[in-house]
Amino acid sequence: MRAVIQRAESASVEVLGKDTRSIGQGIVVLLGVMEGDTQKDADLLAKKIAQMRIFTDDAGKMNLSLEQVGGSALVVSNFTLGGDWRSGRRPSFIRSARPEQAVPLYEYFIEQLGQYEIQSVQTGEFGADMKLHLVNDGPVTLMMDSRVEGV
Repeated sequence: MRAVIQRAESASVEVLGKDTRSIGQGIVVLLGVMEGDTQKDADLLAKKIAQMRIFTDDAGKMNLSLEQVGGSALVVSNFTLGGDWRSGRRPSFIRSARPEQAVPLYEYFIEQLGQYEIQSVQTGEFGADMKLHLVNDGPVTLMMDSRVEGV
């Protein structure tokens, strides 16, 4: 499972040109479910994301987690995180999980992230045309992969 997380002052996602979901201070999670991912991958990333110390304390150091600042999360599915761009000029997405595997794991990840002490979890809509609006704070942006050793 791959995730790009971005610390945000605020963010919103517009789904199908009308329905908008938004957060204030928190994180935006672009989540890509890969072939072979399991609930274990979702558990690992949800915990890491909720507890990662990427928010600044009173001394200006990145020392506080999403839980500690009472922030929110906006989770948006993003199958292009599985893209392989190394050959040719058109990326291949064969490593991204098919919807029948990806949707349940995407929903499971959201459920797991919601188990942590964060203000709220807002979501995009899997497979829908979405427009993401983000005020990136920092900017702080991290790439995470549940299959990379040491995570």
